[in-house]
Amino acid sequence: MLVLSLSATTAVAAPHRYAVDPAASQVVIHVGKAGLFRIAGHTHEVVAPIQQGAVVVDPDHFDSASVALAFQAAALRVTGRGEPAGDVPKVQQAMVGPECLDASRFPSIRFTSRAVTVKARSGDAADVEVRGELTLHGVSREVPVTVHVVVGKDGIRATGTTTVRQTAFAIKPISVAGVVNVKDELEITWRVVARAVPAQR
Repeated sequence: MLVLSLSATTAVAAPHRYAVDPAASQVVIHVGKAGLFRIAGHTHEVVAPIQQGAVVVDPDHFDSASVALAFQAAALRVTGRGEPAGDVPKVQQAMVGPECLDASRFPSIRFTSRAVTVKARSGDAADVEVRGELTLHGVSREVPVTVHVVVGKDGIRATGTTTVRQTAFAIKPISVAGVVNVKDELEITWRVVARAVPAQR
């Protein structure tokens, strides 16, 4: 998901290591509504704090870059934006409960890159596709992720949007009386910031 030192003046190629900064990063999940009376329901916005993450990049071999991100399912939080405040505790309980994430049984959510392809590059910015393994609800699936990357002197910033289906991870979208349903597709947007790790001597 994160890539690369684009400096053309690097004299010696070597893997550069970065640590994801959870405080500067943000992952947001947008949950839509479906069904006959979907207009009566509310969309949900969920934030997913990054527990930890690491990036390794060889500036001369972008396609060998790697990224790993870890989340705690129980740490996901419904923001309440766009819905009645009284509904938030119910939605939060349903999300982490056995009908959805089942966080007590499946506490970890992980993304690990498998392949990186550079689609376009200009100066210190690049558009890349990362194919990685997403483990959610105890199920692992390959997910393609398109990312815009900007490389700075001391770190990397990556932004993008992707869509995943709940049913692909054995999660049944919640239904209320069969007429107001949560959409199967989840839209995920993110801003991930990673700081350079000082080289050990």
